[in-house]
Amino acid sequence: VFYEVVQSFPRVEENVLMASHVSSHRWRRHSESFKSVDTNRASMGQDSAEPGGFTDLLLEEGHGNATQIEEDTDHNYYTSRTYGPYDSTSRDLWVNIDQMEKDKVKIHGILSNTHRQAARVNLSFDFPFYGHFLREITVATGGFIYTGEVVHRMLTATQYIAPLMANFDPSVSRNSTVRYFDNGTALVVQWDHVHLQDNYNLGSFTFQATLLNDGRIIFGYKEIPVAVTQISSTNHPVKVGLSDAFVVVHRIQQIPNVRRRTIYEYHRVELQMSKITNLSAVEMIPLPTCLQFTSCGPCVTAQIGFNCSWCSKLQRCSSGFDRHRQDWVDSGCPEESKDKICEKNIDTTETPPYSITTLLPTTTKFRVLTTTRGSTTSHLPTSLPTEDDTKIALHLKDNGASTDDSAAEKKGGTLHAGLIVGILVLVLIVAAAILVTVYMYHHPTSAASLFFIERRPSRWPAMKFRRGSGHPAYAEVEPVGEKEGFIVSEQC
Repeated sequence: VFYEVVQSFPRVEENVLMASHVSSHRWRRHSESFKSVDTNRASMGQDSAEPGGFTDLLLEEGHGNATQIEEDTDHNYYTSRTYGPYDSTSRDLWVNIDQMEKDKVKIHGILSNTHRQAARVNLSFDFPFYGHFLREITVATGGFIYTGEVVHRMLTATQYIAPLMANFDPSVSRNSTVRYFDNGTALVVQWDHVHLQDNYNLGSFTFQATLLNDGRIIFGYKEIPVAVTQISSTNHPVKVGLSDAFVVVHRIQQIPNVRRRTIYEYHRVELQMSKITNLSAVEMIPLPTCLQFTSCGPCVTAQIGFNCSWCSKLQRCSSGFDRHRQDWVDSGCPEESKDKICEKNIDTTETPPYSITTLLPTTTKFRVLTTTRGSTTSHLPTSLPTEDDTKIALHLKDNGASTDDSAAEKKGGTLHAGLIVGILVLVLIVAAAILVTVYMYHHPTSAASLFFIERRPSRWPAMKFRRGSGHPAYAEVEPVGEKEGFIVSEQC
């Protein structure tokens, strides 16, 4: 599925090559051995502590005896809670935009009257998403928010916040709008009375996504006329959840000024669509990540479920899988992180801002997108690419996503290979010289010995002889070892 982007949107990547299949990669968040659980399935766990309240926008959350949490699922980076239609919490989590300040509620004119369109929205606060702080997002008509920095046309593939991603078309009804509201601590994006483009008769959908400055994400559903599982995904993906990825840039040596971008999806949250009904809600609470630590000691001693490592060159704590993956590899941080030794005394006084909970390892699936950008400025395409534009761009290994060797690693490998070859050549030359010398010493009359003897500079003076015929003869004489006799070269 390809999305058009508002023309004022900078740096739009046109040529996106999607991997034809998904490869799984198993990894552990913690060194301890826990029970394995599938990412896409729910696992019942203990309730974690509640982050700060949503004071200016949402009512105070009241978890009384009537509260029924249908699902409490751990997704490594987030803990999701699903509230049913009969739970008072689901109604409290819904934000009534009509009661907000009129000057702060904005109706996006382009998104409200187009199909498969996306536009940028600036945030008035830093929103933490998978541990990264965002100030810009991209709102799409298809019921989701794109969070990536590299903008391309396949926005539905990864790096999204999707309360209900589907083939919505706000242009088919005058009552359909895409609205958003920002009060400085939270952003609410609402898809209001939108219809499915390929099945208008199913009715209108009204739902919203709320992004809070403490990292919480709330999906609210007011009007869901049919079961989400019945929505067709033939013409558009149907997703409910989160996704994030890292981007790796590769230079193409054969073509100057052209770079290939590969997008690796390192984590995805998939919520159960059967739980999405009228008046339901989903609250996703962020779990602590390695990126929150700013010094070596707390980083390497953190017990948050991730294998955190410190990179002194970048002054950054990471598990190796986040949006800064390319900088982490190019700076040699994977090699440095093996030691896990800080240069200074370990300081463990720093505490994580979130509550620490025991988590289960999951199966992480990597998906790959590849984009190619030339030296010229990209223009918005006027037609959809053909099937010939789709190619396989898979760069995965058994131990994780391969981001290709960095320039430093390639250079180091070349130097090591050249040094080994040079040493071997030198050893062969020395061995050959020794063998020739030994042979010449034991065979002084051989052709090789005579060849070198005849060309040696003379250390004996020239002698003049006369023969009986009276013709002069000049000869250079030189002793041969300790034996008697001379070798005489005569010129007449």
